[in-house]
Amino acid sequence: MTLTLATLIPGIFLLLLGAALFSGQSTVVATLKAFPRSNTAAMVFFGGGAIWFLTRVWHLSEADFGNYRTLLTIAFGAIALLSFKYVPDFLAVRGLCILVLLSAGPLLGAAFMHYELPQRLLMVTLVYIFIALAIYLGALPYRLRDFLAWLFRTPGRARGLGGILLGYGLLLTITAFTY
Repeated sequence: MTLTLATLIPGIFLLLLGAALFSGQSTVVATLKAFPRSNTAAMVFFGGGAIWFLTRVWHLSEADFGNYRTLLTIAFGAIALLSFKYVPDFLAVRGLCILVLLSAGPLLGAAFMHYELPQRLLMVTLVYIFIALAIYLGALPYRLRDFLAWLFRTPGRARGLGGILLGYGLLLTITAFTY
């Protein structure tokens, strides 16, 4: 992945999320409030995260337990499937955290050793913030529900956060074309 693409992807993501929050539409509010316990979102995010993780496990080298990749893939696949039955609460949040953690590798890898480009730190800093949030929310997924309840309690909060995300997304999108 190129550094331009690695900066453009989070920039576009922030632009879309910021525009949705800034619009203040009732469908956006209802969708975000329902997200933590949504079965559809759990299937998409947790299912996608599990497939991505199982693909990474399947392609392990011998130095990384590659000799046991079949056993590991079956075991982790069974755990992922059983999660839908035995721990369905906040599975969408955990799936989102998995996707954030797995996507951080390629994004940070694109910026690695490009010390001559200090503007790459705008993307790298955001990725590290998302990593910290993913670890926190992966351990305490109900906190996202609490945050969303707090965010939408006052209409100005969501619009303010949306404006900040729009601004940073625009900054990242512009920065992507400066490399």
